[in-house]
Amino acid sequence: MKSLVSFFAALLILARLAAAGSISAEGERFVRFLDSMHVEEHWIAGAIVEWKTGEPTGKPIKDTGKHTHCSQFAAAACERLGIYILRPPEHGSVLLANAQYDWLPSAEGKAKGWSPVKDGFAAQTLANKGVIVVAVYKNGDPKKSGHIAIIRPSAKSDAEIKAEGPQVTQAGGTNMNSGTLKRGFANHRDAFEKNEVRYFSHAVTLPAEPK
Repeated sequence: MKSLVSFFAALLILARLAAAGSISAEGERFVRFLDSMHVEEHWIAGAIVEWKTGEPTGKPIKDTGKHTHCSQFAAAACERLGIYILRPPEHGSVLLANAQYDWLPSAEGKAKGWSPVKDGFAAQTLANKGVIVVAVYKNGDPKKSGHIAIIRPSAKSDAEIKAEGPQVTQAGGTNMNSGTLKRGFANHRDAFEKNEVRYFSHAVTLPAEPK
């Protein structure tokens, strides 16, 4: 009897791992969309950029800020998908991620189609189905920037999500086409460890792919 219980327990674990790593056809299309943004070549830190394209504007930097572009990249990705998230010109690029954190759960954010997501496990599951999910953190210091990233479909297990968070595509201090949330939010030491990252989702109609 004991061995039978162990057998079914093992089957349950395997089923859960399979579910966590399952990516739908729409999820695979969403991966290709994120890849098409070429985030590692655009929205590069250290320059003033055009938010929609991530291309440098050539404007001189007149302050000591780091000029990272996580929130502008998230806004650009949403704009290409026909989705509104707080962005220029309604809010400037400075401290935009903090403002997006407040805007997403607001009445306006809800009216624009955004819904809260329970946690990183649910966020990864939704992304794997082709739903856009953003992970966002608000800096406790109102004069310092927060961070935002897009959850990327990934065949990672629940154990991996627990240890390092879901997979993300992001701009920031380090632009990553594919990296862990833990690494992506590393400049905000407590964001991942203290569970201060929040997730929001929006239904997506992905653009047609070239034949």
